[in-house]
Amino acid sequence: MERIKQAIEKAKKQQPDTAAPAASLQPDIPQEEMAPAAPRPPIELSEVAYSRTRVVRLQLETLEKNRIFAFNKNDPTSVIMDVLRTQVLQKMEENGWRTLAITSPTPAVGKTVIAINLAMSIAQKTDTTAMLVDFDLRQPKIGVYLGIPLDKSLNDLLDGKVELADILVNPDIPRLVVLPTRDAVRNPSETLSSGNISGLIKGLREHYESRIIIFDLPSLLHSDDAISVLPQIDCVLMVIANGMSTKREIDDALRHLSKTNLLGTVFNKA
Repeated sequence: MERIKQAIEKAKKQQPDTAAPAASLQPDIPQEEMAPAAPRPPIELSEVAYSRTRVVRLQLETLEKNRIFAFNKNDPTSVIMDVLRTQVLQKMEENGWRTLAITSPTPAVGKTVIAINLAMSIAQKTDTTAMLVDFDLRQPKIGVYLGIPLDKSLNDLLDGKVELADILVNPDIPRLVVLPTRDAVRNPSETLSSGNISGLIKGLREHYESRIIIFDLPSLLHSDDAISVLPQIDCVLMVIANGMSTKREIDDALRHLSKTNLLGTVFNKA
């Protein structure tokens, strides 16, 4: 935490309205409007069969448009994500952590793009598999950014219409599985703090013991969505953006994360 504070002060001197440590990464794209969704019955995980996971071939044009680059080792930018991956995994392995939340002080700073690229980078380690879960129930973006067909998603699982195995997607990248969300949920904070979501997180952790599970969460300062679910996740990575995240927003976000295992901060759009 002291290193984060020192980096914030250093960045503040260089640029009064922005601050943060870590790597320069790529920006997110504009947010979509929220749409309501239906109530949430209990979730059963006992019948999950990984062999049923859909395989979806990603389109290069869609990935490039949305700043997704970690799948391509010929892209020099992917090295930056690999460095972040190594830092994150070393800290998680030291503590026996396997679940990671990605959040930000405010929307539109690029947290979803960071989450996707980091998951891809982690999956490319031969001894590691990764699962990426879209828990931004106000503005879900992972499926859209990857170009995944969203005929079945977390929304249908929460409605009791499908089993977990029916909505998991392998984006044609070995050792990576995505759990997408199609529509915004009517009561996202209540949903994320519900027994359904608690059971889902517990089930994912226990059923996939060898995986790093990354949860893309909503931003911290515009709702209590992320705060409601963070106690169930091992550690947190916070994304801030050059020219967008102010010193006050970063300080307020750090206060919200004071009781979490904060791995560090990614300085985006630099």
